[in-house]
Amino acid sequence: MIHRAPLHLLYLNVLVIATCGLIYELLAGTLASYLLGDSVTQFSLIIGVYLSALGFGAWLSQYVTSKLARVFIEVELALALLGGFSTPLLFLAFPMIEWFQWLLFGSVIVIGTLVGLELPLLMRILKEHLEFEELISRVLAFDYLGALFASLLFPIFLVPKLGLNRTAIVFGLLNALVGLWGTYLLRPLLAKKGLDGLRGRAFLVIGLLIVGFIKADSITSIAEENTLGGRIVYADTSPYQRIAVTRNDKGFQLYLNGHLQFNSVDEYRYHEALVHPVMSVCEDARRVLVLGGGDGLAVREILRYDHVESVTLVDLDPAMTRLATQFEPLAELNGRALEMNRVTVVHRDAFLWVGEGDEQFDAVVIDFPDPGNYSIGKLYSSRFYSML
Repeated sequence: MIHRAPLHLLYLNVLVIATCGLIYELLAGTLASYLLGDSVTQFSLIIGVYLSALGFGAWLSQYVTSKLARVFIEVELALALLGGFSTPLLFLAFPMIEWFQWLLFGSVIVIGTLVGLELPLLMRILKEHLEFEELISRVLAFDYLGALFASLLFPIFLVPKLGLNRTAIVFGLLNALVGLWGTYLLRPLLAKKGLDGLRGRAFLVIGLLIVGFIKADSITSIAEENTLGGRIVYADTSPYQRIAVTRNDKGFQLYLNGHLQFNSVDEYRYHEALVHPVMSVCEDARRVLVLGGGDGLAVREILRYDHVESVTLVDLDPAMTRLATQFEPLAELNGRALEMNRVTVVHRDAFLWVGEGDEQFDAVVIDFPDPGNYSIGKLYSSRFYSML
């Protein structure tokens, strides 16, 4: 029998495994969007395949007819390894294999199936100790609460602070700890034979994941260097995007979410052509608005005109403008434009800022990334230009 106190700890297990399950789904969708583009399509496919795999795993659980506690722990350890290392391995595999999408969706199916096995097994373990109504209500309540935690933690803390690789490994560790914890909480339901081996495997999995966490930055750098084709000299993950700067013998290159923004060798061709036509038409422009362009390169060109009294730069991501001022090669390239007294930097969504503002400008320069998703696509809409 499982005592009442450990039952409450098992509810905590439900919360943890629910959080881990949704995190793996979010990781797969974000990784697919980052590497393959078209975030709407990628998230739609990942969610559909993952939910189908959850159902398949729940269906498979009916064929587990004995040793439920042991199988549950084995599932947790398998999920810890596969889920924890899935993102780093997919990152490494992307530039090396042509059938990357098959690997991606194969991993989603396997992880989703294992996640789908978890709750049915745990509910069957608990059913001997709780009334059916109490079992269903409590397990599902903690399951949905875990989903809420995951949806809040992922964009606000995990991706900006840990990055995709470390996030995957951290939640793999949580699954491994649930498995190890289960060898103690479910001890009355486990045969003594083989218990030490089960715990030993749990410690081994935890050790591997800790090593992976320590080496996560190296894994990310290797993967991005293979993908982007240059040595990584700067990398940052903000709530809005992944920023990477590579260097080769011809200069340095800025990538946002894996897409090239400029090469230091020839960026002038773009920025001169972007700025000087409008400035030559607005010969006496004193107040200039720049939307996007957090790298400061368009602002550099605008400041060449002595009659410009002020430049207001509106860019969503503080990490981008921080790069423009603190990453020395870029700060030199943009002439430290964002540090000039004539420049005011506003960190705001340009769509919202334009809709709410009533300031007047003599000229407007727009320097947005390509509209690869709907959040950027709205900045290319007729609605946006009518507000502007």
